[in-house]
Amino acid sequence: MGAEKKWLYTMFSGAFITFLIFLSFISGFSSSYYYAFPPSKQFSSTADHWPGRPPSFAYYISGKRGDGDRLYRLLLAVYHPRNRYLLHISADGSDEERVRLGEIVKSLPAVRAFGNVDVIGKPDPNTYMGSTNLAAILRAVAVLLKVDEGWDWFISLSATDYPLITQDDLSHVFSSIRRDLNFIDHTSELGWKESQRIQPIVVDPGIYLARRTQIFHATEKRPFPDAFTVFTGSPWVVLSRSFLEFCAFGWDNLPRTLLMYFTNVVLSEEVYFHTVICNSPEFSNTTVNADLRYFVWDDPTKMEPHALSSSDYEEMAKSGAAFARQFEKDSVVLDMIDRNILKRDPNRATPGAWCRGRGSWWMDPCSQWGDVNAVKPGPQANTFGNSIDKLLDGWNERSDMCVK
Repeated sequence: MGAEKKWLYTMFSGAFITFLIFLSFISGFSSSYYYAFPPSKQFSSTADHWPGRPPSFAYYISGKRGDGDRLYRLLLAVYHPRNRYLLHISADGSDEERVRLGEIVKSLPAVRAFGNVDVIGKPDPNTYMGSTNLAAILRAVAVLLKVDEGWDWFISLSATDYPLITQDDLSHVFSSIRRDLNFIDHTSELGWKESQRIQPIVVDPGIYLARRTQIFHATEKRPFPDAFTVFTGSPWVVLSRSFLEFCAFGWDNLPRTLLMYFTNVVLSEEVYFHTVICNSPEFSNTTVNADLRYFVWDDPTKMEPHALSSSDYEEMAKSGAAFARQFEKDSVVLDMIDRNILKRDPNRATPGAWCRGRGSWWMDPCSQWGDVNAVKPGPQANTFGNSIDKLLDGWNERSDMCVK
C-alpha cells in the first residue's frame, strides 16, 4: 500500500508541475511578442460590428518552418477587412522567415489601411501530438480577444488548409444563424482512444525545453475520469467568441480543471474544447456537430487525411464545406479553387463586395475599396448555405446537443 501511495504521489506531483509550466507557457501576452500593423491612415469605410451587420471572424493561421509562402497564400484566400488574422510560424522556423512574412503581409494596401493582420514574433513550439499545440491555440485566442473586440467566431487553419468559399459567402450564410453557436465535431464514444489516448500519461518536453523533441510516456496509466465526460473529435473548429471568453477567463473553474487534466493527454487539441463545451451547462446546447471541413481519409486510416488533388476537385466543390485539407504546396488543385471558386488572381486577395478597383493584369481590384460592411455572395454560397441548413435542421430536432 505504501508503494502504491508513493507512486500516486510521484505521478500527480509530476503532472501538476507539468501543468504549472504549461500555464506559464500560455500566459503573459505582450505586444512585443508580435508584429502588429496598426492602421496607417484614415479611410472612408470602417468595419461596423453592431447588430444587423455581417459577422466577423478571427483566423488563427499556423505553420511550421518553410511555410511562410503557404501562410501568405492562405491569408490572401481568406482575407477581408472586417476579419482579424493572426499568423504563426512555429519555433522551428527562423526569425528571418517571420520578418519576411511580416514584410510581405504589410505590402498589401488593405492590411496597411485596416491593420487587421498580426504575425507572432515570439513563436510557440509545436510538438507532434503534444500539448504545446493546445497551448499555441489558447495563446492565439487570448491575443485575438485582446487586440479585437468585434469578431464573432474563431477559426483555426493550418498551412495545409484552403477555403472552398469566399469570405462574402461565409459572412452571408453566418449572418442568419445565432452567434453563440459552435461548430465542433464531437462524440463521447471514445472506443480505442480511451486506452490509447486518454489513459496514458504523456509529457510534452516542448513546454520546458528549447530544443525540439518528442513527447514521452509514463510507465503507468491513470484511471479513466468519472468527474466529467470526455469528448473527442476534430481539432479543426469554428468557435464562438462567448465560448472562448469562457475558456480564457474561466468564471467557472471547469476550463482550468480540464486544462490540468488534458495537459498530459496525447493530442489534447482533439479533446479539450470538446470536453469543456459538452460539460458546461451554459454552452453544451450551442454545439453543432460538424467541423465544416472537407477531407478524405485513406484506408486504412492514417494520422492525417490524404493530400487532395485535382481528381478530388468536383467532390470538394459540391461538398458544402467551408474549408478543405490537406493540400501539398502549390498543388494544381489550389489554382483550380482560386480560378473557379474564389476568382482570385495570384498574389492578390480574394475579391469581394468591398473591392472597388478596376481589375486588370496590372491593378488589384482590392487595392481600392468601398463599403467593407457590404456582402455579395457568389454561387458557392448556395451550396454552403444548404449544408448549414441541414446541420441546423438536425440541431433543432435535438434536445441534447452534445452526442453522448
